[in-house]
Amino acid sequence: MKDRKLLLHSCCAPCSGFVNSLLSMEYDVTLFFYNPNIAPVSEYDKRLSELKKFTLESGLSLVTGDYDIREWTSRVDEYKHLGERSERCRECFAFRLDSAFRFASENDFNAVATTLTVSPHKDQAVINRVGLEFGRKYGIEYIESDFKKNDGYRKSVDFSRNHGFFRQNYCGCIYSKMEMEARQSRKK
Repeated sequence: MKDRKLLLHSCCAPCSGFVNSLLSMEYDVTLFFYNPNIAPVSEYDKRLSELKKFTLESGLSLVTGDYDIREWTSRVDEYKHLGERSERCRECFAFRLDSAFRFASENDFNAVATTLTVSPHKDQAVINRVGLEFGRKYGIEYIESDFKKNDGYRKSVDFSRNHGFFRQNYCGCIYSKMEMEARQSRKK
């Protein structure tokens, strides 16, 4: 067993599988599914179900945070119309990573990382700045990353295809869902 415990904030099984394959070489990884941004609840349940399936198959530990969508909505409300890669996303990252770091500090983890940087739709510089802020606040190492580099995103897609994982077509929040639907409508 590796002596360094890492809490990996996980957004979904497709991203988690690939990122875990990289981090588990060096760390004892526990997945942390804390995503109260995901809406509707049926989407949340699908993503959590896929992650549970993955952790059962791989023997990984999984911790699930509360689904406190009201608190999340309150946190991002003033930014809801700003779009993807805006202050809305930064607040969302901060909301979720704060919870991850709090859990890590209460449960003797050495480090925290997030799967969020595997997505080409996310700004890894913003995610890493937020992670480093909470690392300093809680006194826990944050693993800076850009997991989409070196063909990481494609590898995560291949990993999910090989495992038959459900792949979502929007970030997760109701605002990104509406934006995706508006883009699809304009294409028609």
